Amino acid sequence: MMKKIATLLTMVTVAMLAAAQMANPVTFTSQLRTTNGSSEGEIVFTGKIDKGWHVYSTNLGDAGPTEAAITFHKKDGVEPVGKLKPVGKEISQFDEMFGAKLRYFENNVQFVQKVKFTKPNYVIDADLEYGACNDQSCLPPSSVSFKKAGKSPAVDGEADKNKYEDDKAATEAAAKAKADSLAALAAAAADSAAMGAPVDSAALAALDHDSLWKPVVGDIQAIDGTAGGSSSRSLWWIFLMGLLGGLVALFTPCVWPIIPMTVSFFLKRAKDNKKKGIKDAVTYGISIVVIYLLLGLIVTAIFGPSALNALSTNAVFNIFLCLLLVVFALSFFGMFEIKLPSKWSNAVDNKASTTSGLLSIFLMAFTLVLVSFSCTGPIIGFLLVDFATSGNFWGPAIGMLGFALALALPFTLFALFPSWLKSAPKSGGWMNILKVTLGFIELAFACKFFSVADLAYGWHLMDREVFLCLWIAIFGLLGLYLIGKLKFQSDIVMPGDETKPMPVICIMGGLISIAFAIYMIPGLWGAPCKAVSAFSPPMNTQDFNLNTKEVRAAYTDYEQGMAAAAAGGKPVFLDFTGFGCVNCRKMEAAVWTDPTVADKLNKDYVLISLFVDDKRPLPEPIEVTEENGEKRTLRTIGDKWSYLQRYKFGSNTQPFYVCVDPQGNALSGSFSYKEDVPAFLDFLDGGLDKFRQ
Repeated sequence: MMKKIATLLTMVTVAMLAAAQMANPVTFTSQLRTTNGSSEGEIVFTGKIDKGWHVYSTNLGDAGPTEAAITFHKKDGVEPVGKLKPVGKEISQFDEMFGAKLRYFENNVQFVQKVKFTKPNYVIDADLEYGACNDQSCLPPSSVSFKKAGKSPAVDGEADKNKYEDDKAATEAAAKAKADSLAALAAAAADSAAMGAPVDSAALAALDHDSLWKPVVGDIQAIDGTAGGSSSRSLWWIFLMGLLGGLVALFTPCVWPIIPMTVSFFLKRAKDNKKKGIKDAVTYGISIVVIYLLLGLIVTAIFGPSALNALSTNAVFNIFLCLLLVVFALSFFGMFEIKLPSKWSNAVDNKASTTSGLLSIFLMAFTLVLVSFSCTGPIIGFLLVDFATSGNFWGPAIGMLGFALALALPFTLFALFPSWLKSAPKSGGWMNILKVTLGFIELAFACKFFSVADLAYGWHLMDREVFLCLWIAIFGLLGLYLIGKLKFQSDIVMPGDETKPMPVICIMGGLISIAFAIYMIPGLWGAPCKAVSAFSPPMNTQDFNLNTKEVRAAYTDYEQGMAAAAAGGKPVFLDFTGFGCVNCRKMEAAVWTDPTVADKLNKDYVLISLFVDDKRPLPEPIEVTEENGEKRTLRTIGDKWSYLQRYKFGSNTQPFYVCVDPQGNALSGSFSYKEDVPAFLDFLDGGLDKFRQ
């Protein structure tokens, strides 16, 4: 049985790795078909699908995967007729992943939308959104755009004018695509938001936009010794965090009391063969690891890293997580208990009793997972969200591996050394203290998730002062609870218990928590508070700030900042960052605040911070052409800066730092997340030396 499980895990791993490395398994082209003298036409999206992948059809309902659908952003002089129609060999089959009967296409597909021309001239701007999956994973919802304007065929009477895009027109369009992209970006520059002093319009008009947006990937790669660290969290860090989460879950009231009963059961079941009892208990622990590892693999397979990374700054997603953590916290405070339906655990338990061998042990481990969900569920949910949005494809799987190892370890150790059971601490009130403490921590992180959505959409509901006030209150109350000055209903078991003193370790933890709350108080007046800088909103969101040594970007718009640099004759420090980027906040707190670094950034460079997850809409959508020739529409400010980072510098991770001259030429290599002040100073000095030369 264990060999089969290992084989299954290997197959899933290989398949997921292949899926992760596959690029663009679905490609679409679009065109407008018209007929001479007819007032009707067809918008046709033609898709080519790689082997092993499939694209879902239309009208699948909300519960299923992403269905094919067309959205009109602009339709002047034209109206849609009927609904989007799929054309091709449609397959209808029950999908176990979604638990429903779905319709999809393989190899190729067409989606046709009939339209009717209502004016002599027309303008169409539409997107086809579609979903694609293979047997192991799904792509994030994708879209292909269609834009066209001209005279309606029913008016100008030119036969078959727009029936197909001929080769000559396609060639000319491709030649003009990049020039059009730069022209559109240049036209949008004056409308973009800037943070610093306004730049003279003449300076903006004098900019050479071709040079500003010209790719310099090769120049950066050719410069030696300037690459920084990666911004994605390491797998070792994720594994250790999972391990820590498992150790915390281990000491909850739903898990710890089960350990001696379970180990004793295995030893008694094989009292005539002690080795068999130990073997069964070890297998039980391995089964726990397999269950949680599969959970991590399933999360990655269903969503994929791209979708989860996009969700990490999505307002709805982050507010949902905020509310979810608040619910988990209230559960830990004893307001109610989160439980899975008892019939689930009963059914699995009955199945384990009627089977034998390794399968029965695996089912018993699954019963433990279900029974302990009320305590482990909030911890697992929090960890999975953190791992999934870490930017690492294997984050959820590695994190759950660490969690499961910590949870399964005592079952194995106590089976190998039964005498240890006598000296193991007994379950009691200390477990409730742990649960309440976890409730406060989950409440604190709920503020973090709401803050990410607030920053990305510019609501200004949770600026830095508000965030710090909430954290000061949360950790202050946690400290009062741990020293015994605050009680919850779940702490009072019988009359008189409310006067029982707290253990020494709790009092020490309470003092640390109160000290942490006091430490954050100066932050309300602008103190850096480096210990919380990775979680709190950036300093520029604070209205009242007495800190005059702060490093703040003069501009958050590329063209505005480059025009200022050209006027002042200074080099530019480009900071590609994100509102939800934890490592960006760490660099700003640990490295930028160094006096020498701050002096160089403020005086020697023009600092431009470009937030790639800024969800505010552009004044007008911008159509650009990617390096692979595909067209894409940029609709938000973050889309524009993300495209700039990929197109010009060949990178899509944050933080990403690069020094350029006012014409956009690279002065140095790139620098990413690396809390090394001397190395960062060398990076800045290298850019300055090259500029002065």
